[in-house]
Amino acid sequence: MSAPSQVGNMLETAAEQAMRKAAAYLTCLQERDGHWCAELTADTTLESDYILFQLWLYPPVNGKWEPETRSLVGKAVASILERQLPDGGFNIYSGGPSEVSASVKAYFALKLAGLAMDDPRLTRLRERILALGGIQAANSYVKVNLSLFDLYPREFSPSIPPEVALLPFDLLYQMSAWTRAIVISLSIVHAANPRRPVPAGFTLDELWLPGVSPAFHHDPTFFTWHNFFLSFDKFLKWWERSGSKTLRRRAVEKARQWMVERLRHSDGLGAIYPPMMYSVMALDVLGYAKDDPLRVEALRHFNNLMVDDGDRFFFQPCFSPVWDTAIGGYALALADDNHESLTPAADWLLKKEVRRKGDWSVKRPNTEPSGWAFEYGNEYYPDIDDTAMVMLALSELRASDPAAQEAASKRGLDWLLAMQSSDGGWAAFDADNNWEFLSQVPFSDHNAMLDPTCADITGRVLEALASHGLDRNHRAVQRGVKWLTKHQEQDGSWYGRWGVAYIYGTCFALRGLAAAGESDREAHVLRGGEWLRSIQNADGGWGESCKSYDNRIFTPGPSTPSQTAWAILGLIAGGDPASLSVQHGIEYLLDTQRGDGSWDEEFATGTGFPRVFYLNYHMYKDYFPLLALSSFVKARAASNG
Repeated sequence: MSAPSQVGNMLETAAEQAMRKAAAYLTCLQERDGHWCAELTADTTLESDYILFQLWLYPPVNGKWEPETRSLVGKAVASILERQLPDGGFNIYSGGPSEVSASVKAYFALKLAGLAMDDPRLTRLRERILALGGIQAANSYVKVNLSLFDLYPREFSPSIPPEVALLPFDLLYQMSAWTRAIVISLSIVHAANPRRPVPAGFTLDELWLPGVSPAFHHDPTFFTWHNFFLSFDKFLKWWERSGSKTLRRRAVEKARQWMVERLRHSDGLGAIYPPMMYSVMALDVLGYAKDDPLRVEALRHFNNLMVDDGDRFFFQPCFSPVWDTAIGGYALALADDNHESLTPAADWLLKKEVRRKGDWSVKRPNTEPSGWAFEYGNEYYPDIDDTAMVMLALSELRASDPAAQEAASKRGLDWLLAMQSSDGGWAAFDADNNWEFLSQVPFSDHNAMLDPTCADITGRVLEALASHGLDRNHRAVQRGVKWLTKHQEQDGSWYGRWGVAYIYGTCFALRGLAAAGESDREAHVLRGGEWLRSIQNADGGWGESCKSYDNRIFTPGPSTPSQTAWAILGLIAGGDPASLSVQHGIEYLLDTQRGDGSWDEEFATGTGFPRVFYLNYHMYKDYFPLLALSSFVKARAASNG
């Protein structure tokens, strides 16, 4: 036996052993009912907004909160301060620079909680905010939130009119699903112009950068969509003062009905942090009593996002059980298709199929309801990415009721096909949600006004379709492949919308193309693999910074288990299971695996809103390496014949 063969066999043996350890660790994390749900964490803005929310819910009396509120606020303060950077500011991802909106939110929260103006931590933070452009440089949601307490001039924060609920031609549904939930609830609050009280003498005047106008900045070109919407914002402010009060009341009522309907069939509005908070505020300004069951339930769901275990205090932006269960179950099935955990996972997933028509049905009214949401309960918002991942899992798992599984799989397949956009790709929640000019409205700087088709989801859907028997002869598969080919970057990568960033997009584009039957000798496949090999770190792993979204090009970062796994998976899908790049990547995973079978991962590799909000999925570091190891073992076994 030659030396290279011996080394290869040794690596395969080590990879298989590491795979077994990773599978055992993942099994230990499974809940009794069969599902997985890891913690999901983000930046300090969630804890900062929580303190703002406490000011709304429980205004201090004589400058002091009640003991229970004061205790929770104190924990939030400690959680925020733990993440203050040496320069005084706060970032939006680990290893990133200070960001002005996160820093302004933190300053407001810390000062409100009682930090003295001359506290060194507040002083450094204030100096950093001014260096970043002052409060005027914060994003629109910071300004809107502060305007609710008269801490930012209403005239210089964007209008969010409830009349959006009355727009004809279903124009509301041209916004992304998450924006829709935020806008409707926040518009109700905005219409009430509450100007809630703050403690006597409390201001943020010291954050204003002298000589900088708080007004929106116009484009130098006379007509742009941005300038048009700024002019329209002036009209809206006139309308708020002088427009039809009857129409405004009708709009608020329509918005209320829309929100309440979705509250009653979800674990909070949209089952995500911002609209869950705004929905409680909206119920308050609408006059719902504090003990009204709807408000009680809305607040309970919001508080369920809190993690307070005595040692840690933070808020999760939402829960990820369907996502974690689908990927975890799929990874386990590929490692051991007879694993005892698989049937309970399949049974749990089948129970989570959505059978109610949601917002997606506005554009697909004749499609039978199906799909899976990201969270425990979010019936109006099943999403395409989760549905595709569940369909992949169900292709490998076996539920205790085969007939029910077959029926759900057929419905899910039909739903995925119906949700293909007209350009051939797939987006997250909707089809054809691509009116680019809407990204120029004043409150769109959360950078997620739209839900366009993207490479990572399109690739995953192609995988799901192939796993249920749809090959390259199917029209939808052909259109998906064409979309991926067309949207490859010049350097050979693909842009990843929901994971950081080009490594993520390239991985799932290559996997989708392979599943669709694309030859690994095609130029675009070869270029994708060559790009992955070209960006490998010296330690054998792969890493990418969230700065890629700012730079709009791959920006290297320290190696991480999840990104290394994605690169390995992409290379294997592209027909490269045996190169030195793959071997070194596997060695990186072996070298960094802990004794219990898990991995450590500090950096955010999940994307909420590019350039605005990033996520640490605390199981990415475990089930993606497991998937990479099992794929490597199977690919090498197949090549050895």
